[in-house]
Amino acid sequence: MTIEKNLQPTEKSTFTSNLSNKDKGESKMNSIQKTARFAGFLYLLVAIIGGFSILYVSSTLIVSGDATITANNIMASEGLFRLGSVSGLITQTIQILLVLVLYKLLKPVSKNYASLMVVFSLVGIPIAMLNQLNQFAALQLLNGSNYLTVFTADQLDALAMFFLELFDNGILIATIFWGLWLLPLGYLVYKSGFLPRILGILLIIGGLGYLIDFLTSALFPNFNVTISEFTFLGELLLTLWLLIKGVNIEEWKKRALASD
Repeated sequence: MTIEKNLQPTEKSTFTSNLSNKDKGESKMNSIQKTARFAGFLYLLVAIIGGFSILYVSSTLIVSGDATITANNIMASEGLFRLGSVSGLITQTIQILLVLVLYKLLKPVSKNYASLMVVFSLVGIPIAMLNQLNQFAALQLLNGSNYLTVFTADQLDALAMFFLELFDNGILIATIFWGLWLLPLGYLVYKSGFLPRILGILLIIGGLGYLIDFLTSALFPNFNVTISEFTFLGELLLTLWLLIKGVNIEEWKKRALASD
């Protein structure tokens, strides 16, 4: 005989209900683990695509202080320059998804701090997206439309360089919010219990690194050290941890029950 045949109707109903609740609990836990790994995947995409756009394309094509060589480089590799600009827009679009997924994952720790994280991130995104207009403006100048024939080639190169430098300043403004959103994110990770505390500390340090970069670049433009190049480790490790390890399910469950 099966177990169910040996049970009285009331016992059978309770037994079935317990099995159903257990299945629902396991399903929810599996869902959260998938959410964690999805967040890691999105963070990885932001790092790769954003790095390609801001670091690789810029360092390959743009020569600081030399408008003519920069213009020649861009026109010789126009496809790469356009791909870099589009990649910048894609990066910010993915960032929207990333911060919303992280909100779902970290909301049980503190809804207020999780909301603050979302706000800081979403404020920076339109700044970075609109800033891409400066790159498109530089490209339009270099493509030499008929109405631009009133300018000489050197003047067009200089104007294009102006917009490229304006793009760098736009990135500088976006850096404020790239730093600010990491502060509540770091706090949430530190307090979570289902992610390593050291990651939270490193994320806060990373956020401060971005903010220091903004202040030093804005106030001391000749200061050429980029602090965030040395403080980004927290973001990298969080990405890898979410992808490989996910979260501690039991600790997340405790947080979720406590927040209900």
